[in-house]
Amino acid sequence: MKNKLLLGDEALAQGVLDAGLSGCYAYPGTPSTEIMEYIQNSKLAIERNVHRSWSTNEKTAMEAALGMSYAGKRAMVSMKHVGLNVASDAFINSAITGVNGGLIVIVADDPSMHSSQNEQDSRFYGKFALVPIFEPSNQQEAYDMAYEAFDLSEKYQVPVMIRITTRLAHSRSGVQTKSVREMNKSRLPGDMRQFILLPAIARKRYKGLLSNQEHFTSESENSHYNHIIEGSNKDLGIIACGLANNYLHESLKRTSLDYPILKISQYPVPVNMIRKFASSCKKLLILEEGYPIVEESLTGLLNMEYKVSGRLDGSLPLDGELNSDHVSRALGIELPASREVPSLVANRPPTLCPGCGHTDVFLALNKALATYGKGRVFSDIGCYTLGALDPLNAIDTCVDMGASVTMAVGAADAGLIPAVAMIGDSTFTHSGMTGLLDAVVKNSPITLIISDNATTAMTGGQNSAGTGSLEKICLGLGVDREHLIMMTPLRKNHDKNIDIMKKELEYNGVSVIIAQRECVQTAARDKRIAAALKLKKVANT
Repeated sequence: MKNKLLLGDEALAQGVLDAGLSGCYAYPGTPSTEIMEYIQNSKLAIERNVHRSWSTNEKTAMEAALGMSYAGKRAMVSMKHVGLNVASDAFINSAITGVNGGLIVIVADDPSMHSSQNEQDSRFYGKFALVPIFEPSNQQEAYDMAYEAFDLSEKYQVPVMIRITTRLAHSRSGVQTKSVREMNKSRLPGDMRQFILLPAIARKRYKGLLSNQEHFTSESENSHYNHIIEGSNKDLGIIACGLANNYLHESLKRTSLDYPILKISQYPVPVNMIRKFASSCKKLLILEEGYPIVEESLTGLLNMEYKVSGRLDGSLPLDGELNSDHVSRALGIELPASREVPSLVANRPPTLCPGCGHTDVFLALNKALATYGKGRVFSDIGCYTLGALDPLNAIDTCVDMGASVTMAVGAADAGLIPAVAMIGDSTFTHSGMTGLLDAVVKNSPITLIISDNATTAMTGGQNSAGTGSLEKICLGLGVDREHLIMMTPLRKNHDKNIDIMKKELEYNGVSVIIAQRECVQTAARDKRIAAALKLKKVANT
């Protein structure tokens, strides 16, 4: 055993590695990115030749992990919450196929939308898929759950979800590790029809999944992650889920209140434990990070016999991250007077990096579109989304990965011509290619600008699947060679780039402009690495 200081993401990564992981699959997305990065740099993963390459998107990651599980190996797939939307088809069906080697699906939710389009709660997906869910309350539990989840997965031949949130993912704590397990040997499924979801087979598999629900609930009832802490004041019982348990104990430090507490970190909800707990309390307060999933379920479980409060009755806010102040207010604990933020501390809105190629693309695009008026630029998820802010004010939409292309197609169908789609290289290969194929098939009058900085910049500069291949991909999808234009977004090329854009905006069909220039951050990083290697080489000679 060793003690390590780890982020929540890193604790999960170390846990799956120590448990005998053979393959990790992921697409970068805050707050989940560090899981894969930790495994990529792990000495143990390198020695064991654990698969650890980024996938093109979350769906391909989920399916590849399921393929490794099919071959008998232990696999893990990680993503942020909106990435689970992309992977949901494979994820939900994997609960019906079941698994062969253990399969863990780690999803990092982002309440308060620190770097996301929404703040959905992935426990909903786990409940929908009818699979067991772990929700750690600290880094040690994150490690332990990741270490143990493979056993549960293989015991019932089902994928297991681990759900964390931003605050746990990106905070550090000491973690005690366990002994390293051997990796599974390759083996085919015992039932060679298990993964064939023809209706006749799927119906049988689904009945099997349903019959396992009582076993999953029994596992939760007996889990050491779910337990009752007795309290002397039975006027209120508090059910604290996952990270909310930390906020509760932080709040209780401010007072002498001694309420009984039921901590829940493994699902399905432990029904009998909740009934036993509720029977000794006059009313209940439910603390959970995200949707009121447990709170809503209690209405049916308890048959309205008890007063239940939480997010639904306004005791806690319906949106945003939970915190100890919210919990204190719900408990009636007086908070210290808040201090005003000094006027010299002003909010600083995010901006594109100085010298960023996206800026030069937007400056040229604004000029090229000047005669057409506002409201024509459909953008996507990436650094370039900051083009919506002052001083550029260059984009009009940002909905989900790949939506720039298809929304531009739809707007053109409605008569908004020209319509412009703005997308990055990584997002294009993630989910923009199929939209471009739609546009080519329909010969939509849109101009697609792929702002290619040769990396996945927004999440820290991970490899982009399309680097060096975007031109070939576009040609392969059927884009006319004459209207596939390469340009370099530099200030010295500003007038030339405006002319390129104006010409393509006038074309009554699909045109693609690939604006190619390396991310200034990764370029600087590569220079530092090259300089360090040069110094090392000199020192060795």
